[in-house]
Amino acid sequence: MSTHEAFLDDAQKTLGANLTSVKVAHGEITMVLRREHLLKSCHILRNDPRFSFEQLIDLAGVDYLGYGESDLEGPRFAVVYHLLSITHNRRVRLRVFLDTEAPVVTSVASVWNAADWYEREAFDLFGFVFEGHPDLRRILTDYGFIGHPFRKDFPLIGRVEMRYDIEKTRVVYEPVSIEPRVLVPRVIREEGYGGRNP
Repeated sequence: MSTHEAFLDDAQKTLGANLTSVKVAHGEITMVLRREHLLKSCHILRNDPRFSFEQLIDLAGVDYLGYGESDLEGPRFAVVYHLLSITHNRRVRLRVFLDTEAPVVTSVASVWNAADWYEREAFDLFGFVFEGHPDLRRILTDYGFIGHPFRKDFPLIGRVEMRYDIEKTRVVYEPVSIEPRVLVPRVIREEGYGGRNP
């Protein structure tokens, strides 16, 4: 039995119904967890000596709107966690899907302190709410910023412009003055290209 197979066997036995799917591709393990059992599962993955995922390497939000150029099947949003076990020299990716209308998930900052700023970033840029987070506020955009710029339906030019007004001696927000561009890829046809004649 390979180390991946042994790990997956232990994980499926231990996490059981907390897992919705497990996939191994290109030597990487991805486990999809039920949102309501995330915190419990993370405690097991960190504390159980068979797993010992001591470090959260990364946490990222994902917007699957338009994924695969087809209609979205299933939830639009997910949070992806990358864990590292120094003890076993193993990495694993966890994925938790969120409700589209109310993207809320439990904070894992109590399990891995590194989650603190990662969760704030996902809150700021995607609008995901991490319940139980000790200080959930914007981290990259201004406090008065409206919207979440990493969502795929957020306009590329934004919604407002910010500038410093000398007369008012403060920062002011104004409607966007940039003309929206439509980016259409240029099509190069075979005829007349590279010296070819039809």
